[in-house]
Amino acid sequence: MCMQDIWCHIHSLMPIQDAARAACVSQTFLRSWRCRPNLDFSRETLGLINENTCRNEETQRDITSIVDHILQNHSGIGVKAVKFQDDSYYNNQDFCHLDLERWLRNTIKPGIEELNISLYGRNTLYNFPCSLLSDEIGESLRSLHLVRCYFHPTIGLGSLRNLRRIQLCGVSITDSKLECLLSNSLSLEQLVLRDCSGIICLKIPCLQRLSYLEVNACLGLEVLESKAPNLSSVLIAGDLHVQLSLLETSRIIKYFRLCPGAAFYARTELPSSMPNLETLTLVSGTETVNTPVMPSKLLHLKFLAIALDGQTYDCFSLLSFFDASPFLETFILNVLSVRVERVSVFEDPSDLRKMPENHNDKLKCVRITNFSSAKSLIELTCHILESAMSLECLTLDTTHGAPRCSVNKHGRCWPMTRDALMEAHRALSAVQTYVKSKVPSTVELNVFEPCSQCHAVSL
Repeated sequence: MCMQDIWCHIHSLMPIQDAARAACVSQTFLRSWRCRPNLDFSRETLGLINENTCRNEETQRDITSIVDHILQNHSGIGVKAVKFQDDSYYNNQDFCHLDLERWLRNTIKPGIEELNISLYGRNTLYNFPCSLLSDEIGESLRSLHLVRCYFHPTIGLGSLRNLRRIQLCGVSITDSKLECLLSNSLSLEQLVLRDCSGIICLKIPCLQRLSYLEVNACLGLEVLESKAPNLSSVLIAGDLHVQLSLLETSRIIKYFRLCPGAAFYARTELPSSMPNLETLTLVSGTETVNTPVMPSKLLHLKFLAIALDGQTYDCFSLLSFFDASPFLETFILNVLSVRVERVSVFEDPSDLRKMPENHNDKLKCVRITNFSSAKSLIELTCHILESAMSLECLTLDTTHGAPRCSVNKHGRCWPMTRDALMEAHRALSAVQTYVKSKVPSTVELNVFEPCSQCHAVSL
């Protein structure tokens, strides 16, 4: 690589504002600027991140002027990645729709590989011009990321044979239009759909390379059908009653499910439908039924993370997952709410329950967030200590697990209610009374308590 190429590469890695300034003082950088491969336009990259929200019209004029000036000095040749991001949700949209379409037509040229249009404002959705994705342009496109817009590709959409990733967030698109898009994207590897409420019946064709699927908060969804044979990682957040039909579920090794009753669903359904799972994450805001003990197994499961809430849920019943997963190495539990009607270990002096003949020889790391004095939680913790022969680290966090003041950019811990603080101190007492004596010398015990500096006044 010659020195000219090295300088051009360095210039391409600069933030766009710095790169534009450098082009004004250097002929070398000016030449590389005219074919800069990545164009990233946002309030931050344009130096307008601190603009006062009440000066919206002036800010829009500034953005229009800056972007126009940048594009006038760019040849339009060699662009690989284009990003327009307006994250000013509380303002009117700073990227005027007419300006944006003009900019897109000036920057989206043959050879484009990444396109990211993210409009987070509250105003009318932007109507993405699908005509831009002609055969010549679509041939090179590898990543398409659209946020908050209308997107209605037609049957005449050009070939997208090199498209690897599609991410649509808050996008207005119908079932048929999405099917049209997918049928033209035969090399697709990742499909992400978030908050696309217009999708009712999602049918994914036989995309041989599709390995990652995420469907999150698509509230209108009723049917999800996939004929993609090589899905290995799936994330679904929504109603448990969505009609789900996935081809070759035995290939799925990583699964995330957010829905009411996720723990019960996972223990009763997944061992038979996804027997080769290695990573399982469950989130349930309403877990009304305790997890049942069943003979079915998850023989490949190594990582299990559960976040749940339920007024009467018995945390001790989670041992059903341990019984089903003899090769489990990491277990993470987040008890989402401390305001539950669970009996404290200090209120019920009866002996702690035990699960006989339930040993795990692989479990190494356990972390429990929002750890409380709830008796069922103490019983679960004690059983883990007594049965996990290979345990190396146990972390009990009596807070909500948010970043603390030492690393938080605001310099303060996330606030906790008085009830939460009082329960945290009961949890610390429970650790001293019931847990600490059961910790083997080979296990590292980490107990996090509320920050005395940030929460002293609350107490």
